[in-house]
Amino acid sequence: MSQTLVLTVIGEDRPGLVEAISNVVSEHAANWEASHMARVGGRFAGILQVGVAKEKAADLTAALEKLGPAGLRVIVEESVSSPEPKGQAYWIELVGSDQPNIVRDIAAALAKREVTVLELNSELSDAPVSGGQLFKLHASIRCPEGLAGSELRESLEELANNLMVDIRIDD
Repeated sequence: MSQTLVLTVIGEDRPGLVEAISNVVSEHAANWEASHMARVGGRFAGILQVGVAKEKAADLTAALEKLGPAGLRVIVEESVSSPEPKGQAYWIELVGSDQPNIVRDIAAALAKREVTVLELNSELSDAPVSGGQLFKLHASIRCPEGLAGSELRESLEELANNLMVDIRIDD
């Protein structure tokens, strides 16, 4: 019988970290199923999902935790099965001058409408004209059944106007 584990990893960025993780996964006959990894703030950070035989899960977990002395912290959690959220899916793209609380304000607007955030990515870059910082956010969301797309668009566009940022919502 198989078990699915979710791993969170973080460490000082250097070559060979993904190889170290994948070697441990492979040595325990586990299957690397999905992952998101990136360099953030000078650190290597990631989350991944692996499938492993139930009887090998504890050994895999122990081996992953032994990567700590090599500078890679690994947290292992057993996955939980939950139904995929129902409702319409949308992509949000937001771009504007960086300012405090952009993510908080967007997250609050989504939570108020019980919208599920499936994936969220953000970054800062140099603004080409103003010389300031440009904030970019991309998110995949799923609205609850009964929430009209027009209502979501209207509320997010109002928020974008208040924040003075551009927002695009695609289904």
